[in-house]
Amino acid sequence: MSAPSGNPVPSAPPCYEEAVGINMYYPHPYPVPGPGQKPDGKGMNPPPDMGQPPPANNPITVQMVYVQQPVLFYDRPVQMCCPSCNQVIVTHLSYDSGALTWLSCGGLCLLGCIGGCCLIPFCIDALKDVDHTCPKCGALLGSYKRL
Repeated sequence: MSAPSGNPVPSAPPCYEEAVGINMYYPHPYPVPGPGQKPDGKGMNPPPDMGQPPPANNPITVQMVYVQQPVLFYDRPVQMCCPSCNQVIVTHLSYDSGALTWLSCGGLCLLGCIGGCCLIPFCIDALKDVDHTCPKCGALLGSYKRL
C-alpha cells in the first residue's frame, strides 16, 4: 500500500543533542573543528592537566564507625555501651531531690502537714530525679528529671 499523497512524509529522528537536551550553544570543553579542518588537526588535542600529579597508588584505609542510637533515660536501669569506657553495662541509679520533691513538700505544708509530715517526699524515690552512672568507670551517663 502506498501512503496517501495528502499526508507529509515523516522526517528523520532528532539528533542526539536535541533528544537529550544538550545546549548546542554552550561552549564545548574541547575545541570543535572549524569548516575545512580535519578532526586530527592542530588544536584538537585535549587540554593538558592543570598541574595535577598522576594518581598515586596509596592504600585506602577503612575505618568502621558504630553509631549508637540516643538512649532515653527513665527511672529504670538501662543496658547500654558506656561512651567513656566502651563497655556494655547496666546503669547504676542514684536519686536526688528535684523540683517534684520540693513542690510535693510545699504542697503538704500548705495542706497543714507542718509537724514533719511535709518532709515525707524526701524519703520517696518515686518523687526524686534519677542520675544514671556507669558502674565500671563511674561516669555520669544521663539524668531523668521528674518535672
